[in-house]
Amino acid sequence: MISCRTLGPVEVTIDGGAPPPELLWRKNLALLVYLARSPKRTRTRDHLIGLLWADKPESSARHSLREAIRVLRRIVGEEQLQTEHGQVRLANDAVRLDTDEFLSLESAGDWSKAASLIGGEFLEGFSVPDASTFEDWLAAERLAWRRRAASAFVQQAEEFLRRGSIREAADAALRALDLEASSDAGIRAAMKALALAGDRAGALTSYEEFLTRLEQLGTAPDPETKELAQRVRREREWRLPDEVPVDAARGAESRRAPLVGREAELERLLRVFQDCVQQRRAAACVIEGDSGLGKSRLAEELLGRARLDGAAAATVRAVEADLQAPLSGILGFARGGLLEAPGLAAAAPPALAAFAAEVPEWADRFGRGRATPSPLTGALSEALRAITEEQPVLLLADNAQWLDRDSLLALLAAARDLAESSLLLVFTTQPEPSRPELDDLRSRIGRDTAGTTVVLQPLATAALRQLARWAVPTYTDAEVDRLARRLAVDSAGVPLLAVELLHAVALGLDLGTITGAWPEPFKTLDQTLPGELPDAVVAAIRVGFRRLTGKAQQVLAAAAVLGDRVEVGRLERCTGQSGDRLFSALDELEWQRWLTADPRGYSFVARIVRDVVERDMLTAGQRQRILDADLG
Repeated sequence: MISCRTLGPVEVTIDGGAPPPELLWRKNLALLVYLARSPKRTRTRDHLIGLLWADKPESSARHSLREAIRVLRRIVGEEQLQTEHGQVRLANDAVRLDTDEFLSLESAGDWSKAASLIGGEFLEGFSVPDASTFEDWLAAERLAWRRRAASAFVQQAEEFLRRGSIREAADAALRALDLEASSDAGIRAAMKALALAGDRAGALTSYEEFLTRLEQLGTAPDPETKELAQRVRREREWRLPDEVPVDAARGAESRRAPLVGREAELERLLRVFQDCVQQRRAAACVIEGDSGLGKSRLAEELLGRARLDGAAAATVRAVEADLQAPLSGILGFARGGLLEAPGLAAAAPPALAAFAAEVPEWADRFGRGRATPSPLTGALSEALRAITEEQPVLLLADNAQWLDRDSLLALLAAARDLAESSLLLVFTTQPEPSRPELDDLRSRIGRDTAGTTVVLQPLATAALRQLARWAVPTYTDAEVDRLARRLAVDSAGVPLLAVELLHAVALGLDLGTITGAWPEPFKTLDQTLPGELPDAVVAAIRVGFRRLTGKAQQVLAAAAVLGDRVEVGRLERCTGQSGDRLFSALDELEWQRWLTADPRGYSFVARIVRDVVERDMLTAGQRQRILDADLG
């Protein structure tokens, strides 16, 4: 059988081997491909003469067609190319085109395999200059396949986004734009991927270049594209030093690992969010797992996509002290993204007054004393009701096992009160300490409450191998396998520790010189002291710390000494840094995933990392000076 690649520079094989030279003569090949792309693979002789030999006298043109048919028949077989009643018909199994395979994959929704077939323009570089009718057909085919191929890359990019493969999504979206520079769907996929990678400036630059191209064509972006650009503009802008560039393509030196081994879980969470929006019903997601397994990271991936899809979002990260601080969670959400959400002003005045009495930013906007404040627990439901009239809302309670009881019950009550609203509550939690409120919620999910429960497990060896391939792309397959096996021993499949190790390896740490294994039986990461960690993990944390800029090291050291959550004012006092200098250091630490923030302050992504920094990266005198500065 003849196999013909047409989606790119033309390639022809016969049963896997090279074809005879005469098959590759321009008009013979043009005739073969044209017949294979024709309805029922059939055309009249007159039509084919007009297509390829219109410049010749009729007798000469008919002779040329007969010669071309003779060559094709000799190659494909007598029965595979029939000529009768003025018709020329190519059998279905005579030629296999990649376009036919593409259409089959497209119908099945297998976008990755469909996209893998695309190597460029349809019949790229091929032409028959003296056959203008064929050239017109070829131009129309190229336009149609360009659009079809661009659509496949966009769909592939969306699949990558749903799985958390941000870099791959950006690459696919950019390939779509290479094929169809005016594709709104392509630029939206590219902007989403770049924004989710933290490259807000890159996303907006891509949009501005897209606008310029459209202006040259005398057109404008779709409303949906304009709205996405506005959402990207509202995304956070990272203030990083020059030596820490925002670059989605950087490897393990950046400590910003791709989401690996959590693709199925992310897709489940995204389906809940989409159903919540489309069906206008409240839902809840619980993400459970031991410390270091990536609960917060998974929730943040969901949160980022929800924001870009038009949701109002707010986050509270609880610490142990919050258990004894009634309503601290509600007030944390109030200081976060709720105040900026469209529609909030339509909430009942008593609800607005309740928050204005407690949060200065609300008082600045809505004033004080204009109405009698309602209880904060009811005020939360009323505020959310007003916002969900305008757009979906996602509230993330990170470390919900430490959330105060009043706030936790108020969130669950809001979900019941707003059962027919696009409200999604997301809780990340550890198995211990047990919270009856969350246990009850888990039992109701899937019965009378929409949503899902995701229980995270350590990464399997295949996922560790994928991480290792990302971290050290120059390694051979055998070296990657050895590194993945070492990661499995030293990290026990805990993503946090695996990324620390890979970061250090990328910076030169030789794991072959370090011994030790972890964890001890029946101990979680939170129950492990720094001295109980394998030497490789402690060494990796030290390497990562020393890689930070000097001002970031100073801020991180202070945060390690000062407690579970540290306000910006205390960091100013204890480091002597302020303004842009301090916030640049904090942005670096967040970007490199040492710290995480909510409106109330900064905390370590993992307590064990904080403990290692405090124990190993500071002298007793340095610790005491930080504490003295905090008191002064």
